[in-house]
Amino acid sequence: GAKAAQKRERNAKQADKGPTSRLKVNEAAKNIICQTCRQTFLVTTRAPALEEHAKNKHSKSLAECFPGYTSK
Repeated sequence: GAKAAQKRERNAKQADKGPTSRLKVNEAAKNIICQTCRQTFLVTTRAPALEEHAKNKHSKSLAECFPGYTSK
């Protein structure tokens, strides 16, 4: 009946909140940059993953590809 229709109406209004995409936020958080190929990595990327990139892609060390990187 009427209660169900009212509830549907109320829920429909709450559903119109807009986009909840995190793409822009994630893009802004990519601030570790490989100096050889300029590939970006998220700020949360750990040293082993960066080391793997440096070795596999460029046969270089972590320090050569990411000179300003300090583990947090």
